[in-house]
Amino acid sequence: IYADPAKRLELYFRPKDPYCHPVCANRFPTSTMLLRVRRRTKKKQQLDTEEQTQPDVQFEMEILGIVTTVYKFQGMSDFQYLAMHSGPDGKQTSMYDKVLMLKPEKEDFFNRDLPLYIPPPIFSRLDTPIDYFYRPDIQHREGYNNPQVSGENLIGLSRARRPHNAIFVNFDDEEIPTKPLDAAVQNWKKVCTNPMDKKVEEELRKLFEVRPVWSRNAVKANISVHPDKLKLLLPYLAYYMLTGPWRSLWVRFGYDPRKHPEAKIYQVLDFRIRCGMKYGYAATDMPVKAKRSTYNYSLPITVKKQGSHTVSVHGLKQGLGTAGTSGAKKSPSSRYKLKESVYIFQEGALPPYRQMFYQLCDLNVESLQKIIHRNDGTESECTERDGWCLAKTSDDLRDSMSLMIKQIIRSTRPALFSNTTSSEDGKEQLAYESGEDEDDEEEEEEDFKPSDGSENEMETEILDYV
Repeated sequence: IYADPAKRLELYFRPKDPYCHPVCANRFPTSTMLLRVRRRTKKKQQLDTEEQTQPDVQFEMEILGIVTTVYKFQGMSDFQYLAMHSGPDGKQTSMYDKVLMLKPEKEDFFNRDLPLYIPPPIFSRLDTPIDYFYRPDIQHREGYNNPQVSGENLIGLSRARRPHNAIFVNFDDEEIPTKPLDAAVQNWKKVCTNPMDKKVEEELRKLFEVRPVWSRNAVKANISVHPDKLKLLLPYLAYYMLTGPWRSLWVRFGYDPRKHPEAKIYQVLDFRIRCGMKYGYAATDMPVKAKRSTYNYSLPITVKKQGSHTVSVHGLKQGLGTAGTSGAKKSPSSRYKLKESVYIFQEGALPPYRQMFYQLCDLNVESLQKIIHRNDGTESECTERDGWCLAKTSDDLRDSMSLMIKQIIRSTRPALFSNTTSSEDGKEQLAYESGEDEDDEEEEEEDFKPSDGSENEMETEILDYV
Protein backbone atom coordinates (compact mmCIF):
# COMPACT_ATOMS: atom_id res chain seq x y z
CA ILE A 1 0.00 0.00 0.00
CA TYR A 2 2.81 2.39 0.85
CA ALA A 3 4.44 1.83 -2.53
CA ASP A 4 1.36 3.15 -4.38
CA PRO A 5 0.28 6.67 -3.31
CA ALA A 6 -3.15 6.18 -4.89
CA LYS A 7 -4.09 3.20 -2.71
CA ARG A 8 -5.85 3.38 0.64
CA LEU A 9 -4.87 1.48 3.76
CA GLU A 10 -7.50 -1.09 4.71
CA LEU A 11 -8.25 -2.15 8.30
CA TYR A 12 -10.20 -5.35 8.92
CA PHE A 13 -11.88 -5.79 12.30
CA ARG A 14 -12.00 -9.57 11.74
CA PRO A 15 -8.92 -10.45 9.62
CA LYS A 16 -9.76 -14.16 9.43
CA ASP A 17 -13.28 -13.46 8.15
CA PRO A 18 -13.34 -13.14 4.33
CA TYR A 19 -16.73 -11.40 4.56
CA CYS A 20 -15.40 -8.62 6.78
CA HIS A 21 -15.85 -5.17 5.24
CA PRO A 22 -12.82 -2.93 5.89
CA VAL A 23 -12.49 0.70 6.85
CA CYS A 24 -10.06 2.74 4.77
CA ALA A 25 -7.47 5.34 5.66
CA ASN A 26 -6.24 8.13 3.41
CA ARG A 27 -2.60 8.96 2.91
CA PHE A 28 -1.26 12.36 4.04
CA PRO A 29 2.22 13.89 4.04
CA THR A 30 3.63 15.01 7.37
CA SER A 31 6.87 16.04 9.03
CA THR A 32 6.92 14.63 12.55
CA MET A 33 9.36 12.69 14.71
CA LEU A 34 9.02 9.24 16.22
CA LEU A 35 10.08 9.31 19.88
CA ARG A 36 10.82 6.52 22.34
CA VAL A 37 9.96 7.64 25.86
CA ARG A 38 11.02 5.61 28.91
CA ARG A 39 9.73 6.24 32.41
CA ARG A 40 12.06 5.12 35.19
CA THR A 41 10.87 5.02 38.77
CA LYS A 42 13.33 4.74 41.67
CA LYS A 43 12.09 4.51 45.23
CA LYS A 44 13.94 6.42 47.92
CA GLN A 45 15.08 4.73 51.12
CA GLN A 46 12.58 5.11 53.97
CA LEU A 47 14.18 7.06 56.86
CA ASP A 48 11.18 7.54 59.10
CA THR A 49 8.32 5.07 59.35
CA GLU A 50 5.80 7.89 59.81
CA GLU A 51 6.84 9.64 56.60
CA GLN A 52 5.76 8.24 53.22
CA THR A 53 8.45 7.78 50.61
CA GLN A 54 8.31 9.80 47.38
CA PRO A 55 9.45 7.81 44.33
CA ASP A 56 12.04 9.38 42.04
CA VAL A 57 10.65 9.48 38.48
CA GLN A 58 12.87 10.11 35.46
CA PHE A 59 11.97 10.32 31.75
CA GLU A 60 14.33 9.40 28.96
CA MET A 61 13.56 10.39 25.35
CA GLU A 62 15.22 9.18 22.17
CA ILE A 63 14.49 10.25 18.57
CA LEU A 64 14.18 7.14 16.41
CA GLY A 65 13.46 8.79 13.08
CA ILE A 66 11.40 11.20 10.99
CA VAL A 67 7.89 10.30 9.81
CA THR A 68 7.00 11.65 6.36
CA THR A 69 3.72 9.83 5.69
CA VAL A 70 0.70 9.07 7.87
CA TYR A 71 -2.59 7.28 7.26
CA LYS A 72 -5.69 8.75 8.87
CA PHE A 73 -8.97 6.90 9.27
CA GLN A 74 -11.40 9.74 8.67
CA GLY A 75 -14.32 7.77 7.23
CA MET A 76 -17.20 6.06 8.91
CA SER A 77 -17.24 2.33 9.49
CA ASP A 78 -19.44 0.54 6.99
CA PHE A 79 -22.04 -2.14 7.72
CA GLN A 80 -20.80 -5.63 8.55
CA TYR A 81 -22.55 -8.62 7.03
CA LEU A 82 -22.11 -11.87 8.95
CA ALA A 83 -22.61 -15.33 7.52
CA MET A 84 -25.62 -16.06 9.70
CA HIS A 85 -29.02 -17.65 9.14
CA SER A 86 -32.21 -16.78 11.00
CA GLY A 87 -34.31 -19.81 11.87
CA PRO A 88 -38.11 -19.91 12.22
CA ASP A 89 -37.78 -19.33 15.96
CA GLY A 90 -35.59 -16.28 15.40
CA LYS A 91 -32.43 -18.02 16.51
CA GLN A 92 -29.24 -17.03 14.66
CA THR A 93 -27.07 -19.85 13.35
CA SER A 94 -23.53 -19.38 12.07
CA MET A 95 -22.84 -20.63 8.53
CA TYR A 96 -19.07 -20.17 8.41
CA ASP A 97 -18.36 -23.88 8.78
CA LYS A 98 -20.75 -24.56 5.87
CA VAL A 99 -19.74 -21.89 3.33
CA LEU A 100 -15.99 -21.66 3.94
CA MET A 101 -13.85 -24.42 2.48
CA LEU A 102 -10.75 -24.57 4.66
CA LYS A 103 -9.45 -27.89 3.28
CA PRO A 104 -10.03 -30.09 0.23
CA GLU A 105 -13.53 -31.45 0.44
CA LYS A 106 -15.37 -34.31 -1.23
CA GLU A 107 -18.32 -33.92 -3.57
CA ASP A 108 -20.82 -34.23 -0.73
CA PHE A 109 -19.63 -30.88 0.64
CA PHE A 110 -20.85 -29.08 -2.48
CA ASN A 111 -24.15 -30.96 -2.80
CA ARG A 112 -25.51 -30.04 0.63
CA ASP A 113 -28.74 -28.06 0.92
CA LEU A 114 -27.91 -24.72 2.54
CA PRO A 115 -29.82 -21.46 3.01
CA LEU A 116 -29.08 -18.86 0.37
CA TYR A 117 -26.21 -16.58 1.38
CA ILE A 118 -25.00 -13.88 -1.03
CA PRO A 119 -23.18 -11.05 0.76
CA PRO A 120 -23.21 -7.67 -0.98
CA PRO A 121 -19.72 -6.65 -2.16
CA ILE A 122 -20.21 -2.94 -1.45
CA PHE A 123 -22.75 -1.20 0.77
CA SER A 124 -21.91 2.41 -0.02
CA ARG A 125 -19.56 4.12 -2.42
CA LEU A 126 -18.55 6.84 0.02
CA ASP A 127 -17.37 6.60 3.60
CA THR A 128 -17.61 10.28 4.48
CA PRO A 129 -20.84 12.26 5.00
CA ILE A 130 -21.73 14.69 2.25
CA ASP A 131 -24.34 17.42 1.93
CA TYR A 132 -26.90 17.19 -0.83
CA PHE A 133 -27.82 20.58 -2.24
CA TYR A 134 -31.13 20.01 -3.95
CA ARG A 135 -32.00 22.54 -6.60
CA PRO A 136 -35.50 24.00 -6.53
CA ASP A 137 -37.94 23.27 -9.30
CA ILE A 138 -37.50 25.54 -12.30
CA GLN A 139 -40.39 27.88 -12.92
CA HIS A 140 -41.06 27.82 -16.67
CA ARG A 141 -43.19 30.21 -18.62
CA GLU A 142 -46.79 29.43 -19.20
CA GLY A 143 -47.31 26.93 -21.99
CA TYR A 144 -43.91 25.23 -21.60
CA ASN A 145 -43.89 21.43 -21.97
CA ASN A 146 -41.07 19.19 -20.81
CA PRO A 147 -39.28 17.40 -23.68
CA GLN A 148 -39.97 13.73 -24.15
CA VAL A 149 -37.43 11.39 -22.60
CA SER A 150 -36.67 8.19 -24.46
CA GLY A 151 -36.43 4.91 -22.64
CA GLU A 152 -32.79 4.48 -23.65
CA ASN A 153 -31.47 7.19 -21.34
CA LEU A 154 -34.24 7.24 -18.73
CA ILE A 155 -32.36 4.95 -16.34
CA GLY A 156 -28.60 4.65 -16.05
CA LEU A 157 -27.43 7.72 -17.96
CA SER A 158 -27.66 11.18 -16.49
CA ARG A 159 -28.04 12.69 -19.93
CA ALA A 160 -28.52 11.57 -23.48
CA ARG A 161 -25.30 10.81 -25.33
CA ARG A 162 -24.02 13.70 -27.42
CA PRO A 163 -24.10 12.56 -31.04
CA HIS A 164 -21.18 13.14 -33.39
CA ASN A 165 -23.29 12.26 -36.45
CA ALA A 166 -21.12 9.50 -37.85
CA ILE A 167 -22.57 7.20 -40.53
CA PHE A 168 -22.32 3.48 -39.69
CA VAL A 169 -22.31 0.87 -42.45
CA ASN A 170 -22.67 -2.90 -42.13
CA PHE A 171 -21.02 -5.36 -44.49
CA ASP A 172 -24.37 -6.51 -45.90
CA ASP A 173 -25.65 -2.98 -46.62
CA GLU A 174 -26.16 -2.49 -50.34
CA GLU A 175 -25.31 1.21 -50.61
CA ILE A 176 -22.50 3.23 -49.11
CA PRO A 177 -22.71 6.95 -48.28
CA THR A 178 -21.19 9.48 -50.66
CA LYS A 179 -21.37 12.54 -48.41
CA PRO A 180 -21.59 13.32 -44.68
CA LEU A 181 -24.68 14.21 -42.72
CA ASP A 182 -25.60 17.87 -42.60
CA ALA A 183 -25.26 17.83 -38.81
CA ALA A 184 -21.67 16.51 -39.13
CA VAL A 185 -20.83 19.34 -41.52
CA GLN A 186 -22.28 21.92 -39.15
CA ASN A 187 -20.44 20.48 -36.14
CA TRP A 188 -17.07 20.66 -37.88
CA LYS A 189 -17.66 24.15 -39.28
CA LYS A 190 -18.58 25.30 -35.81
CA VAL A 191 -15.17 24.40 -34.33
CA CYS A 192 -12.99 24.88 -37.42
CA THR A 193 -12.29 28.55 -36.91
CA ASN A 194 -8.48 28.90 -37.06
CA PRO A 195 -5.84 28.22 -39.74
CA MET A 196 -4.38 25.25 -37.86
CA ASP A 197 -7.73 23.44 -38.04
CA LYS A 198 -7.94 24.13 -41.77
CA LYS A 199 -4.47 22.63 -42.15
CA VAL A 200 -5.45 19.51 -40.22
CA GLU A 201 -8.52 19.09 -42.43
CA GLU A 202 -6.38 19.28 -45.56
CA GLU A 203 -3.86 16.82 -44.13
CA LEU A 204 -6.62 14.29 -43.40
CA ARG A 205 -8.06 14.76 -46.90
CA LYS A 206 -4.64 13.95 -48.37
CA LEU A 207 -4.40 10.85 -46.19
CA PHE A 208 -7.72 9.56 -47.54
CA GLU A 209 -6.60 10.33 -51.10
CA VAL A 210 -3.45 8.24 -50.66
CA ARG A 211 -5.23 5.50 -48.73
CA PRO A 212 -9.05 5.30 -48.70
CA VAL A 213 -9.30 3.25 -45.48
CA TRP A 214 -7.74 4.24 -42.15
CA SER A 215 -7.96 3.24 -38.52
CA ARG A 216 -8.31 5.96 -35.94
CA ASN A 217 -4.94 5.10 -34.35
CA ALA A 218 -3.23 5.27 -37.75
CA VAL A 219 -4.71 8.74 -38.28
CA LYS A 220 -3.47 9.84 -34.86
CA ALA A 221 0.02 8.62 -35.73
CA ASN A 222 0.15 10.64 -38.97
CA ILE A 223 -1.39 13.98 -38.01
CA SER A 224 -1.45 15.97 -34.79
CA VAL A 225 -5.02 16.77 -33.83
CA HIS A 226 -6.83 17.02 -30.51
CA PRO A 227 -8.91 13.85 -29.86
CA ASP A 228 -12.09 15.86 -29.34
CA LYS A 229 -11.63 17.57 -32.70
CA LEU A 230 -10.87 14.27 -34.40
CA LYS A 231 -14.27 12.99 -33.26
CA LEU A 232 -15.86 15.79 -35.26
CA LEU A 233 -13.49 15.68 -38.23
CA LEU A 234 -13.67 11.96 -39.07
CA PRO A 235 -17.48 11.87 -39.61
CA TYR A 236 -17.02 14.88 -41.89
CA LEU A 237 -14.71 13.00 -44.28
CA ALA A 238 -15.46 9.28 -43.89
CA TYR A 239 -17.97 6.67 -42.78
CA TYR A 240 -17.45 3.90 -40.22
CA MET A 241 -17.61 0.16 -40.98
CA LEU A 242 -19.26 -1.88 -38.25
CA THR A 243 -18.90 -5.44 -39.53
CA GLY A 244 -16.90 -7.40 -42.05
CA PRO A 245 -13.17 -7.43 -42.87
CA TRP A 246 -12.99 -3.61 -42.62
CA ARG A 247 -14.78 -3.35 -39.28
CA SER A 248 -13.70 -0.56 -36.90
CA LEU A 249 -12.12 1.34 -39.82
CA TRP A 250 -12.96 4.70 -41.43
CA VAL A 251 -13.61 4.61 -45.18
CA ARG A 252 -13.56 7.60 -47.50
CA PHE A 253 -17.00 8.71 -48.70
CA GLY A 254 -17.90 7.15 -52.05
CA TYR A 255 -15.35 4.31 -51.78
CA ASP A 256 -16.74 0.76 -51.45
CA PRO A 257 -13.96 -1.71 -50.52
CA ARG A 258 -16.30 -4.63 -51.25
CA LYS A 259 -16.09 -3.82 -54.99
CA HIS A 260 -12.31 -3.36 -55.22
CA PRO A 261 -10.08 -6.45 -54.77
CA GLU A 262 -7.07 -4.21 -54.17
CA ALA A 263 -8.79 -3.11 -50.92
CA LYS A 264 -7.80 -6.36 -49.23
CA ILE A 265 -4.57 -4.75 -48.02
CA TYR A 266 -6.70 -2.41 -45.89
CA GLN A 267 -8.55 -5.22 -44.07
CA VAL A 268 -8.31 -5.37 -40.29
CA LEU A 269 -6.59 -8.08 -38.26
CA ASP A 270 -7.59 -8.49 -34.61
CA PHE A 271 -4.34 -9.77 -33.08
CA ARG A 272 -3.89 -10.70 -29.43
CA ILE A 273 -0.64 -11.83 -27.85
CA ARG A 274 -1.08 -15.37 -26.63
CA CYS A 275 -0.08 -16.21 -23.11
CA GLY A 276 -0.33 -19.31 -20.98
CA MET A 277 1.85 -22.02 -19.57
CA LYS A 278 1.49 -24.11 -22.73
CA TYR A 279 3.27 -21.29 -24.61
CA GLY A 280 6.15 -21.23 -22.10
CA TYR A 281 5.20 -18.09 -20.17
CA ALA A 282 2.32 -17.00 -17.97
CA ALA A 283 0.42 -13.72 -18.03
CA THR A 284 2.59 -12.35 -15.22
CA ASP A 285 5.75 -13.03 -17.26
CA MET A 286 4.56 -11.08 -20.28
CA PRO A 287 6.88 -8.22 -21.24
CA VAL A 288 3.84 -6.38 -22.66
CA LYS A 289 1.55 -4.85 -20.10
CA ALA A 290 -2.20 -5.27 -20.20
CA LYS A 291 -4.50 -2.25 -20.38
CA ARG A 292 -6.51 -2.93 -17.24
CA SER A 293 -6.10 -5.43 -14.41
CA THR A 294 -8.55 -6.83 -11.90
CA TYR A 295 -5.64 -7.49 -9.56
CA ASN A 296 -5.07 -3.74 -9.13
CA TYR A 297 -8.67 -3.11 -8.13
CA SER A 298 -9.11 -0.22 -5.71
CA LEU A 299 -12.17 0.30 -3.60
CA PRO A 300 -14.53 2.93 -5.08
CA ILE A 301 -14.94 4.71 -1.73
CA THR A 302 -11.99 7.01 -2.05
CA VAL A 303 -12.25 10.51 -0.68
CA LYS A 304 -9.62 12.16 -2.86
CA LYS A 305 -10.68 11.91 -6.49
CA GLN A 306 -8.96 13.55 -9.43
CA GLY A 307 -10.92 16.17 -11.26
CA SER A 308 -11.94 15.52 -14.83
CA HIS A 309 -10.29 17.51 -17.60
CA THR A 310 -13.21 18.49 -19.81
CA VAL A 311 -12.82 20.44 -23.01
CA SER A 312 -15.52 22.88 -24.03
CA VAL A 313 -16.51 23.89 -27.55
CA HIS A 314 -15.12 27.35 -26.79
CA GLY A 315 -11.74 25.76 -26.02
CA LEU A 316 -11.81 23.89 -29.30
CA LYS A 317 -12.56 27.11 -31.18
CA GLN A 318 -9.55 28.77 -29.63
CA GLY A 319 -7.22 26.34 -31.37
CA LEU A 320 -6.79 23.78 -28.62
CA GLY A 321 -6.72 21.15 -31.32
CA THR A 322 -3.25 22.03 -32.60
CA ALA A 323 -2.12 25.35 -31.16
CA GLY A 324 -2.31 24.05 -27.59
CA THR A 325 -1.53 25.81 -24.36
CA SER A 326 1.58 27.67 -23.38
CA GLY A 327 4.43 25.87 -21.76
CA ALA A 328 3.84 22.55 -23.49
CA LYS A 329 6.86 20.33 -23.93
CA LYS A 330 5.97 19.03 -27.39
CA SER A 331 5.77 21.16 -30.49
CA PRO A 332 2.31 21.80 -31.99
CA SER A 333 3.15 19.57 -34.96
CA SER A 334 3.61 16.48 -32.76
CA ARG A 335 1.80 17.19 -29.48
CA TYR A 336 -1.04 14.74 -30.14
CA LYS A 337 0.79 12.37 -32.47
CA LEU A 338 1.07 8.72 -31.47
CA LYS A 339 4.01 6.44 -32.14
CA GLU A 340 4.00 4.30 -35.26
CA SER A 341 3.98 1.15 -33.15
CA VAL A 342 0.29 1.67 -32.32
CA TYR A 343 -0.67 0.63 -35.86
CA ILE A 344 2.43 -0.87 -37.56
CA PHE A 345 3.77 -4.36 -36.83
CA GLN A 346 7.49 -4.87 -37.39
CA GLU A 347 9.66 -7.94 -37.01
CA GLY A 348 11.85 -7.85 -33.92
CA ALA A 349 9.62 -5.43 -32.01
CA LEU A 350 6.85 -6.20 -29.51
CA PRO A 351 3.42 -4.58 -29.88
CA PRO A 352 2.68 -1.90 -27.30
CA TYR A 353 -0.42 -3.73 -26.05
CA ARG A 354 -1.67 -7.28 -25.90
CA GLN A 355 -4.63 -6.62 -28.20
CA MET A 356 -3.99 -4.74 -31.41
CA PHE A 357 -6.03 -3.92 -34.51
CA TYR A 358 -3.70 -3.97 -37.52
CA GLN A 359 -4.48 -3.27 -41.14
CA LEU A 360 -2.88 -5.83 -43.43
CA CYS A 361 -0.83 -3.21 -45.27
CA ASP A 362 0.73 -2.20 -41.92
CA LEU A 363 2.24 -5.65 -41.28
CA ASN A 364 5.80 -4.73 -42.33
CA VAL A 365 7.14 -8.26 -42.54
CA GLU A 366 7.90 -9.90 -45.90
CA SER A 367 6.67 -13.35 -44.84
CA LEU A 368 3.35 -11.91 -43.69
CA GLN A 369 2.86 -10.01 -46.93
CA LYS A 370 3.40 -13.25 -48.87
CA ILE A 371 0.51 -14.81 -46.95
CA ILE A 372 -1.71 -11.82 -47.73
CA HIS A 373 -0.93 -11.74 -51.46
CA ARG A 374 -1.20 -15.49 -52.11
CA ASN A 375 -4.27 -15.01 -54.33
CA ASP A 376 -3.36 -11.78 -56.13
CA GLY A 377 -5.21 -11.57 -59.44
CA THR A 378 -7.54 -14.48 -58.65
CA GLU A 379 -9.87 -12.80 -56.13
CA SER A 380 -13.40 -13.85 -57.02
CA GLU A 381 -15.60 -13.12 -54.00
CA CYS A 382 -15.53 -10.80 -50.99
CA THR A 383 -16.70 -12.64 -47.87
CA GLU A 384 -17.60 -11.16 -44.52
CA ARG A 385 -15.04 -13.24 -42.64
CA ASP A 386 -12.00 -13.18 -44.94
CA GLY A 387 -12.78 -10.36 -47.35
CA TRP A 388 -10.74 -10.67 -50.55
CA CYS A 389 -8.16 -12.98 -48.95
CA LEU A 390 -8.08 -16.76 -48.96
CA ALA A 391 -9.92 -18.60 -46.21
CA LYS A 392 -8.05 -18.87 -42.90
CA THR A 393 -5.65 -16.08 -43.89
CA SER A 394 -6.18 -14.34 -40.55
CA ASP A 395 -5.39 -17.54 -38.66
CA ASP A 396 -2.17 -18.03 -40.63
CA LEU A 397 -1.12 -14.44 -39.94
CA ARG A 398 -1.80 -14.81 -36.22
CA ASP A 399 0.22 -18.03 -36.04
CA SER A 400 3.21 -16.44 -37.78
CA MET A 401 3.05 -13.26 -35.68
CA SER A 402 2.73 -15.26 -32.46
CA LEU A 403 5.80 -17.30 -33.41
CA MET A 404 7.77 -14.09 -34.02
CA ILE A 405 6.74 -12.69 -30.65
CA LYS A 406 7.61 -15.94 -28.90
CA GLN A 407 11.09 -15.82 -30.43
CA ILE A 408 11.53 -12.24 -29.23
CA ILE A 409 10.53 -13.18 -25.70
CA ARG A 410 12.80 -16.25 -25.81
CA SER A 411 15.78 -14.11 -26.83
CA THR A 412 15.18 -11.48 -24.15
CA ARG A 413 14.08 -13.81 -21.32
CA PRO A 414 15.53 -17.29 -22.01
CA ALA A 415 14.87 -18.45 -18.44
CA LEU A 416 11.14 -18.68 -19.19
CA PHE A 417 11.75 -21.36 -21.83
CA SER A 418 14.38 -23.41 -20.00
CA ASN A 419 11.89 -26.16 -19.11
CA THR A 420 9.74 -26.04 -22.22
CA THR A 421 10.11 -28.07 -25.37
CA SER A 422 9.77 -26.56 -28.80
CA SER A 423 9.43 -28.12 -32.23
CA GLU A 424 11.38 -27.11 -35.30
CA ASP A 425 11.27 -23.47 -36.38
CA GLY A 426 8.51 -22.81 -38.84
CA LYS A 427 6.48 -25.84 -37.69
CA GLU A 428 5.33 -24.54 -34.31
CA GLN A 429 1.58 -24.15 -34.31
CA LEU A 430 -0.04 -22.15 -31.54
CA ALA A 431 -3.75 -22.30 -30.90
CA TYR A 432 -5.51 -18.94 -31.07
CA GLU A 433 -6.18 -17.62 -27.62
CA SER A 434 -7.10 -14.21 -26.30
CA GLY A 435 -4.44 -12.41 -24.30
CA GLU A 436 -6.86 -9.89 -22.80
CA ASP A 437 -7.88 -11.85 -19.72
CA GLU A 438 -6.49 -9.16 -17.50
CA ASP A 439 -6.62 -5.48 -18.20
CA ASP A 440 -5.11 -2.48 -16.61
CA GLU A 441 -5.70 1.21 -15.94
CA GLU A 442 -2.21 2.31 -15.20
CA GLU A 443 -0.28 4.48 -17.64
CA GLU A 444 1.91 2.73 -20.20
CA GLU A 445 5.30 3.71 -21.53
CA GLU A 446 3.80 4.40 -24.95
CA ASP A 447 1.99 7.62 -25.72
CA PHE A 448 -1.06 5.67 -26.89
CA LYS A 449 -3.76 5.38 -24.24
CA PRO A 450 -6.95 3.43 -24.92
CA SER A 451 -10.22 5.25 -24.40
CA ASP A 452 -12.25 4.41 -21.34
CA GLY A 453 -15.58 2.67 -21.27
CA SER A 454 -14.96 -0.79 -22.66
CA GLU A 455 -12.36 -3.53 -22.80
CA ASN A 456 -12.93 -3.70 -26.54
CA GLU A 457 -11.51 -0.70 -28.37
CA MET A 458 -13.84 -1.26 -31.32
CA GLU A 459 -16.93 -1.09 -29.11
CA THR A 460 -15.62 1.98 -27.33
CA GLU A 461 -15.06 3.85 -30.60
CA ILE A 462 -18.59 3.04 -31.75
CA LEU A 463 -20.04 4.39 -28.50
CA ASP A 464 -18.11 7.62 -28.99
CA TYR A 465 -20.05 8.36 -32.17
CA VAL A 466 -23.51 6.99 -31.33
